[in-house]
Amino acid sequence: MRRRTISLLVLTVAFLLLLWQVPDVLLLTFAGVLLAVFLRGGGDLIGLRFGLSGPVRVLLFVLVLVLLFAGFVLLAAAPLADQMNQLWQQVPRMVQQVTQRLSSYSWGQELLERVKPENLSLPSGGGSSAFSALGTTFGAVGNFVLLLFLGLYFAMDPGLYRRGIVALLAPSLHAKAFAVFEEAGHTLRGWLGAQMISMAAVGVLMGLGFWLLGLPLAVLLGVIAGLLAFIPNIGPVIAAVPAILLGLEGGTSGALAVLGVYLTVQSIESYLITPYVQKRSVDLPPALTIIVQVGMGTLYGIMGLALATPLAALGLMLVRHLYIKDYLETEPPAERPVLLR
Repeated sequence: MRRRTISLLVLTVAFLLLLWQVPDVLLLTFAGVLLAVFLRGGGDLIGLRFGLSGPVRVLLFVLVLVLLFAGFVLLAAAPLADQMNQLWQQVPRMVQQVTQRLSSYSWGQELLERVKPENLSLPSGGGSSAFSALGTTFGAVGNFVLLLFLGLYFAMDPGLYRRGIVALLAPSLHAKAFAVFEEAGHTLRGWLGAQMISMAAVGVLMGLGFWLLGLPLAVLLGVIAGLLAFIPNIGPVIAAVPAILLGLEGGTSGALAVLGVYLTVQSIESYLITPYVQKRSVDLPPALTIIVQVGMGTLYGIMGLALATPLAALGLMLVRHLYIKDYLETEPPAERPVLLR
């Protein structure tokens, strides 16, 4: 067996062992890579014109983000916190009203019985255990701090980590490995940029639509919709729930009006905004995206669900680049069937 084959097998086995034993570490690492792509891309936009080095660009961009966050805290954090407190008080009351309405119907009583927590069974696979293990060991704050440091270290000197992985491969594979890393970075940058534009558009359009309807807490609901748009297909559905519940204060017509805004914005985002901004990035098939989200959510919980789409984009790129292009399309003529005429 050749050295290049053995080196590939060693890396594959090591990856599968890590995925089996500590999937939470791999997910956190990938989240750090996504953050690094964001920091590095932002740093390049700011620092390239001034001829600054990579680490200085990243630090400059981080400084800009800190200043923007400080301005947000001073100007908008207090009003949003007040709206969040109001939402926290109003949504349970609306849920109680919906429950009372449903309980007046036999089918509603059966539905309420089925969705009781004691009647819901969560998957007992690695997902829940992996995510709970990560949360138990470090806690949410610890995870966030680790993510920040990982993203910062990866962004400051990505070449260091690329060279470290490539060094584990046979020399004949080095050029190919660097090309794959370059393509992977391009794919993640394209997906992340397109996703951020889509998130901003969804947040602004949702907030504007709710404001025009006179819905309370329109700004907060728009922010929630924009943030949850990071998880395509599933995130917007979750974001629609509190808005529809608040719309019920105006009766069924109010809830239908909110649903109309939600469907209109999602149609604009799905058929106009996202296809336009993703023209130069990976175009993920919608069915594949949903399948990967369900699988990752079942196996690895909330973190797996949040990272499912960029992982699918990266995986699709690797399949096309390494399997289809470099293996299937280079099939030797001797292996091709002879077509009889």
